[in-house]
Amino acid sequence: MDRTAPADETATPTPTGAPVPDVSALLDGVPRQRAGGPVPCGTVGPDVREPAAAEKPRLRAPRVRRLLPTPTGTPFTFGYGIVLCLTSLFSAYADPALVHALLQGSSTDVAHLVRTPELVLVGSALWLAGGVASPFAIGFVLVLTALERRIGGLRTAGVFLLGHVLATLATEVPVGLAVLAGRLPESSLHRLDYGVSFGVAAGTGALAGLLPLWLRVPLLAGFGGMLLQDLLALTDPLTNWGHLIALAIGIATWPVLRRWGRAHSDLKAQPFRSAGSASRW
Repeated sequence: MDRTAPADETATPTPTGAPVPDVSALLDGVPRQRAGGPVPCGTVGPDVREPAAAEKPRLRAPRVRRLLPTPTGTPFTFGYGIVLCLTSLFSAYADPALVHALLQGSSTDVAHLVRTPELVLVGSALWLAGGVASPFAIGFVLVLTALERRIGGLRTAGVFLLGHVLATLATEVPVGLAVLAGRLPESSLHRLDYGVSFGVAAGTGALAGLLPLWLRVPLLAGFGGMLLQDLLALTDPLTNWGHLIALAIGIATWPVLRRWGRAHSDLKAQPFRSAGSASRW
């Protein structure tokens, strides 16, 4: 009768129920790790990915949209800009004779200021001299938007109107007096003078006082240098002097505007403070 050979006493017994390792995919004499198997500490397996590097903090892109007027954020600048766009389109495509008659009727010369001062002071500010691509048209959008975001719409309108009216009177009243004194001909009482440039110049001077020093100095130097260059060119001395006067008017409003700016910032922060207080209860 056959007898079963005794088991090798030196072999390591396999635990009951343990899975049998699959060695068919391994080659003799080539040490490597089986795919999906345990990875020794300090090594990287074929299917093990290194942890992704920590993402660098993203730099916030400049909020370009805040440079442009919006119906809710800057209603005065936005609405006024729409009006100026419409009048610019009208002056570009309407009958030139009609456009000239309207501009002449809106001119803030001495003759019109004596007869209908309120009408021409308002009407002259409804047109853009040079069209929507002129430097003062671009300055209107950028300067008044920035100013309105800092002090509010009504106060921005007040600064604009102050520069527009005072600079107009400061340039036209001396002309009228010079005509009365016989220093200028009577034709000087009738001239074409309209646009928003005086208001923009006053707004630029006012805005400079609300900016930090590293922005205030370049703004005043660049804008003031441009106005002086125009004055030295002697193309339109009366208007050029008006621009410089309007800039000085805007600078003179700094003490008041800084108080307005702080009050406007506190007013905008009140809803957030109220919401924070309510959340505690």
